[in-house]
Amino acid sequence: MQVNYGYIKVVVLLMLVVFLYAFTNTKNKRRLIGDPNVKFMGTDNLFITHENVSKLLIQNQEGLKNKNKDIIDLSLLESALNSNAMVKKAEVYMSIDGTLSAEIEQKKPIARVHTNASYYIDDEGSFMPLSTNYSARVPLVTGTVYKNKLETVFKMAKTINEDDFLKKHVIEIHQNDDRSIELKLRKYDFNVQLGHLNQLKKKINNFKAFYQKAIKDKTINTYSSVNLRFDNQVICTKK
Repeated sequence: MQVNYGYIKVVVLLMLVVFLYAFTNTKNKRRLIGDPNVKFMGTDNLFITHENVSKLLIQNQEGLKNKNKDIIDLSLLESALNSNAMVKKAEVYMSIDGTLSAEIEQKKPIARVHTNASYYIDDEGSFMPLSTNYSARVPLVTGTVYKNKLETVFKMAKTINEDDFLKKHVIEIHQNDDRSIELKLRKYDFNVQLGHLNQLKKKINNFKAFYQKAIKDKTINTYSSVNLRFDNQVICTKK
């Protein structure tokens, strides 16, 4: 009887591969979790710190360090981070060596409400709490403002944030009871009365034209208010 050594070699090789896979998989599952690796995406200004994120991860998995990899619920940890009011998006994943990593994209504040409550409005129009770690330099929002009705002040704040001229000069957005808007400037003490935000782009262009002319004529400091409520004209009141 002739022995087929080639066939035997293939069988032994397959058995060895299965054994090594099972051994490696078991060993990998028994790896213990170390300190989480936290990475922030897109900004150096941290409203929520590495320590804050690590604490959230630990609290939502009843302690992570020195636990086996196979008992860690990554989707639970990711949901916990995404539910944080300062986080725009979070991804949690595990490397082969047992390192737990979290990539965090923070919300971006574009205005700060300063009424009977203080909080940020982010670039998607959502509520964002203040941070003890970092304070953003953004326009203040004053007047009659409700957390569940931010549409008007968000529209104004977004317009300012996307316009270099306005971003440089506007320091305050004031919303009146009827949701009409007034602006205060960094260098000058006159109020800019926008009224309601219909024809907003046209009103802003009218203000820019007024500003350039007033700077050229050296009359910019002689006004107490600039009224842009009407689409086709700028009405100025002198001191």
